[in-house]
Amino acid sequence: MFRSGQGDAEMSLICLSDFEAYAKDHLPKATWEYYAAGADECCTRDDNLLAFKRIRLRPRMLRDVSVMDTRTTVLGTEISCPIGIAPTAFHCLAWPDGEMSTARAAESLNLCYVASTYSTCSVEEIVTAAPDGFRWFQLYVYRDRKLSEQLVHRVEALGFKALVLTVDVPYTGKRRSDIRNNFRLPPHLKVKNFEGVFEEHYGPDNYGVPANTLDPSISWKDVYWLRSLTRLPIIIKGILTKEDAELAVEHGVQGIIVSNHGGRQLDGELATIDALSEIVDAVQGRIEVYIDGGIRTGSDVLKALALGAKCVFIGRPIVWGLAYKGEEGVKGVLQILTEEFRLSMALSGCRNVSEINRNLVQFSKL
Repeated sequence: MFRSGQGDAEMSLICLSDFEAYAKDHLPKATWEYYAAGADECCTRDDNLLAFKRIRLRPRMLRDVSVMDTRTTVLGTEISCPIGIAPTAFHCLAWPDGEMSTARAAESLNLCYVASTYSTCSVEEIVTAAPDGFRWFQLYVYRDRKLSEQLVHRVEALGFKALVLTVDVPYTGKRRSDIRNNFRLPPHLKVKNFEGVFEEHYGPDNYGVPANTLDPSISWKDVYWLRSLTRLPIIIKGILTKEDAELAVEHGVQGIIVSNHGGRQLDGELATIDALSEIVDAVQGRIEVYIDGGIRTGSDVLKALALGAKCVFIGRPIVWGLAYKGEEGVKGVLQILTEEFRLSMALSGCRNVSEINRNLVQFSKL
């Protein structure tokens, strides 16, 4: 349990929704709404949460759960729990040290941190802050391909272990609150991985970089182009259908993150947990499958693993933890979720991650 001093009263933070309430109360309105935003009517954002509630657990009893083990591996690297940090932008809006605090928290708990291209700390600063951390790097493809190439070479040289290619943003979704708030990074913050690149730009801005910087012509052939640049494993983030999962395997990637960008892109598309099973079935164990979107409790983690995910990644809750107390808050979020997952495993009769399987779940209409 984590306590936040608030005058004479103290608030106990015992679940992720407590961190959410704290962040909403303490962040500036425009910052909170940037993090919370979904596209259009936010149906997909909200359904990411609701979809988990439509899944019921089928626990097994008398299984001797006196000894528990939450360890697993992703791409051959052992982590302490199948929970990772999804790529989210602009952590310095929530806490001065931003992504450096996030990286230190992940390192201390031996969990995977996917650093965002749109970080407000540079990849070099992130590595310096947590030199022994296990990190992947999230990448976009830009019209100026040299921007992407330079980032790939930088992160490979810095010891990042994989590239996470985000494929669901040929254009940025319509986030109404950001439009109403005229959301902009404050002058003291920058997209640090592009520091100095856009100094002469004075035109319209799109989340810290010039508008129309992303390349909407990105296609499957660009996976081959990316593979030609690096020896790092490539994971595709943003897949929601078995057809695209099969194409990902054909194009030689090492993993898929089932993701709808937190409901921030195409409103009305599938909730990620609803898309997971068909993707797992499509790849038939040839590559690893992960998931983000809507994970708020340890039982959510258990449900995702039962449906075939190798690991889950959380985004918004990490920012809520930062808003509470930087590294300490992020660790609090991750520790609470890990302990909830351990308890959910035990109460379901699973002693280790390998015992979690599809027989543990069934879908139910609410």
